[in-house]
Amino acid sequence: MRTILILHGWGSCAKNWAKVKEILESKGYKVYVPDLPGFGENPPPEKPWSVDDYVEWVRNYCQKNNIPHIFLIGHSFGGGIAIKFSCAFPEIVLKLVLVAPAFRRRRSLKQIVFLLLAKLGKVVFTVTGLILLWPLEKKIKSFLYRIAGTTDYYRLDLNGMVAMKETFKKVTREDLVYCLPKIKSPTLIVWGAKDVMTPIKEAYLAKKEINNAELEIIKDGLHGLSLQKPNILVEKIIRFINN
Repeated sequence: MRTILILHGWGSCAKNWAKVKEILESKGYKVYVPDLPGFGENPPPEKPWSVDDYVEWVRNYCQKNNIPHIFLIGHSFGGGIAIKFSCAFPEIVLKLVLVAPAFRRRRSLKQIVFLLLAKLGKVVFTVTGLILLWPLEKKIKSFLYRIAGTTDYYRLDLNGMVAMKETFKKVTREDLVYCLPKIKSPTLIVWGAKDVMTPIKEAYLAKKEINNAELEIIKDGLHGLSLQKPNILVEKIIRFINN
C-alpha cells in the first residue's frame, strides 16, 4: 500500500489534517499524521529542540511504524522539517509535497523594531511615562507581536512554555534556503494565492532552487489549506503522486 506521512505546521496538530487524511484514505492510501512533539496530544520535549531534532524524531517514527518509504507532505513548519528530512534521507522519500513551507528566516526592519518594542515591555512603559497603560501591557504586546508576525511566540510567552519558546527561537533562526538545491526527491510546491503567513514570493524562490520542482498556486487559498480547501489540496497531491 502506498504510504503518506504528513507533518503539520507550528501551533497546529494532526486534527487539522483529519479531512485530508480521510479523503486520501478513501482513495486507497495509508496515511500517518502524527502530532509533532510539543503539539496536539504529544508533550513538549524536555529541552529546546532544533529542526534537526524534529528530523530525527520523524526518522524514529518511521522506524517504529515500520515505514520504509513514504510520500512526504510538510506544511509550514512541518515543511521545513520535510525539507531537511528529504535531504538527510532521500532513500526514504519517494516524492515530496511542500505546502507553504517555512524555510526562509529573514526579518524585515519593521518586524525587528516591533519585536524589540514588544520585548522591552514594562521598561518602555515606565521610561516613556506610559506607566498608566501598564494594565494593558498584555494586549499591547499581543498587538505588537501580531504586527511583527510572531504571534506564535507570544502565545508561548503567555503560557510560560519555556522549552517550546526556546525551540521556537532555534527553529526560526535557521534559514533553510541552502537545503533546497540538495533535495533529490521529485517535489511539488503548493501555495495559497492569499497566504499572508508565508509570502507567495517564497513559492517562486522554492521552485527556482529545487531541481525540477512543480508549483501549484491555489486561487483564494490562505495558509491553512488543509482546513480551507482540503478537496483541492488532495486533488493536487494525488495528481502529483500518480504521475
